[in-house]
Amino acid sequence: MKNKSNTLIVIPAYNEESTIREVVEGALEHADVCVVDDASKDSTPKILAEFSKKYPGKFFTKRHEKNTHIPGGVQDGMKIALEQNYDWVITMDAGMSHDPRELPLFLNAESEYELVIGRRGIIEGVPIYRKVISWLAARVMNYCLEPTLWKLFGPGIRDCTSGYRRYSKRIYSIIASTDLESVAFDFHMEALSIAISNKAKWKEIDITYVFSNSSFNSKVFKLAMKFAGKLLFRKLGFGNNKP
Repeated sequence: MKNKSNTLIVIPAYNEESTIREVVEGALEHADVCVVDDASKDSTPKILAEFSKKYPGKFFTKRHEKNTHIPGGVQDGMKIALEQNYDWVITMDAGMSHDPRELPLFLNAESEYELVIGRRGIIEGVPIYRKVISWLAARVMNYCLEPTLWKLFGPGIRDCTSGYRRYSKRIYSIIASTDLESVAFDFHMEALSIAISNKAKWKEIDITYVFSNSSFNSKVFKLAMKFAGKLLFRKLGFGNNKP
């Protein structure tokens, strides 16, 4: 079966049996799909095997025997996109935090933009503390992304931690080949820094975001702050220059 589109939707998944079928079915209506099963212990692998049989050439899957979290899952999906010669990669969540029905917003974005960020404009069930964390992360990341010291607001990206994004082949190939430092949700910060440091033209589009607390905890928060600290130190001239 020939590819339906020039875009591969990459979805990292860990124990998502309750939502993965709905996410994949919704995504396949718009483009080809790759799900990286990150050592799930529930029925997620069985569900993915069903899709592989039903949609050969349009649905791809890879299983990790050990959990690598978001960085390993997305990076392996991007490597598959490279092998299959896709022009674009869209990353999204497996737990229905991202609505597959909004995929056309990314697919129809102008091709001049190498990075399209799904800004969480309409949010459902997000607690105040998460809003504050996202706001602070955006302030810190924008300053870190600006090469000069005196421009406090950087490029002005409003949502620096959203994982609903579209990457061009040039940018996702760089991310796929990078020795990543991030280990959890901080991947979205690292991928953003890689894209911006490689001069990607970007834009934000408003999406709907439904909050899920299943993967966010104090450890994840600390890792994100640690990665932001690394970027800040490098900007100030400490440590290496790796994005």
